[in-house]
Amino acid sequence: MFSKVLIANRGEIACRVISTCKRLGITTAAVYSDADEGALHVQMADEAYRIGKAPASESYLRIDRIVSAAKRAKADAVHPGYGFLSENPRLPEALEKEGIKFIGPSADAITQMGDKIAARHLAQEANVPVVPGTEAEITDDQALDAAMTVGFPLLIKAADGGGGMGIRLVEHEGELASAVERARTQALGSFGSERVYIERQITQASHVEVQIIGDEFGNVIHLFDRDCSVQRRHQKVMEESPCVKLTPKLRKAMTEAAVRLAKSVNYVNAGTLEFLVTPEGDFYFLEMNTRLQVEHPITEMITGLDLVELQLIVASGEKLPITQADVKTKGHAIEARIYPEDPATLLPTAGTVSNLRAPTGENVRFDSALYEGYEVSSYYEPMMAKLIVWAEDRPKAIEKMMKALKGFTLDGVVLNTPLVASVLSSAAFASAKYDTKFLERLVSEPALSSTGNEFIASIAVALAINSDRAKYDQPSRWKLHGRRQLMVNRLSGGVV
Repeated sequence: MFSKVLIANRGEIACRVISTCKRLGITTAAVYSDADEGALHVQMADEAYRIGKAPASESYLRIDRIVSAAKRAKADAVHPGYGFLSENPRLPEALEKEGIKFIGPSADAITQMGDKIAARHLAQEANVPVVPGTEAEITDDQALDAAMTVGFPLLIKAADGGGGMGIRLVEHEGELASAVERARTQALGSFGSERVYIERQITQASHVEVQIIGDEFGNVIHLFDRDCSVQRRHQKVMEESPCVKLTPKLRKAMTEAAVRLAKSVNYVNAGTLEFLVTPEGDFYFLEMNTRLQVEHPITEMITGLDLVELQLIVASGEKLPITQADVKTKGHAIEARIYPEDPATLLPTAGTVSNLRAPTGENVRFDSALYEGYEVSSYYEPMMAKLIVWAEDRPKAIEKMMKALKGFTLDGVVLNTPLVASVLSSAAFASAKYDTKFLERLVSEPALSSTGNEFIASIAVALAINSDRAKYDQPSRWKLHGRRQLMVNRLSGGVV
């Protein structure tokens, strides 16, 4: 096992990795930008190294500075967390040159699965069904013919994208040209590549993923499934495990497909295969995330396994300490992502955290980097925390999550917790009859208005969800928030 690990990340995931390392007796080294000098992950780590100014492009996204910090710390390995450089193959390549282990898959596996078009081909070769679509990137001249072949509605997707970014829904032919242009613009800005392709839009589908982990000896196992269908703008808000929509036969087919595809690329470490599942029981491969997922805690809750510990074990060159037969599930777990967002408008808020009261209780887990005085700023991903609960069955888990939400309060920023409560109390969620469009339908209900003015709320929701062109074309969603908030303020004052 490693003696010292550097965590190339910040926030709750850095704190999460540090916690497991401490339990295992591994010395930890944190990195921080100027904005994070007093952050919780810096306080928790045994050592900390400054890597640059506040913007991520000058700190957390600088491979040279991450490698330099690892060398200064004399770290045996680097854990990338999620986001930032976690799926950039150049980081493991740079670390390998310095004799430092990357706690994740090989650069080759990241490259193969990071290219969404190549990943589709690999899935087909492994006999894993994929969403109907183009088999190569499309040029502007090819877009119309390709779209007519695939059929409407369809999605324009970034070939080198991920995390729900670079996706445009096209309902009819008249929207195609502008959608392709905007998809290319966002893809270039977010991933440095203009390559896009087309996939058919599968309606009334659920987003279900399978967690896998492999070692250097060719062993790959799955840790069952998670339902991630509660999302907006292709960004997840809540997850639960196991997915109660799956029959035993369908679960077996999906988990076997996930393991088969991972083995086909000699995958080592933790990864997630994402699928769309139709009400008829068909499933289609979407993409593979070659890192630890945000929602990994719910898998840990139902299996009793520590995924970060398993990552460390296989990255150190050891065999997986468990086989597929050893992996059992018990009960039901739900995770809610806590965002500093107005639940009526889904627009971000900023401020300083005060009067923090974290939720507590048996089988209640709160993963966060929050503390009194924490500054919610515009520099990084605004997810503040994750609230996770476990219970003997799904109804009890829903009840426990509702109770835990009531026990969570803070001042300084507006939270999305009322939205989470609305999801939990909805008939569609209670009956598990919800799909990936469920949340968009829910947020349009007047009951979610925090202002009490249905007209203002409907304007804001329409701006936030249906007219999101500026979100893709502008570099900062916080600037966009300011403009939208100005409009809402004028509307509330009677100025139209």
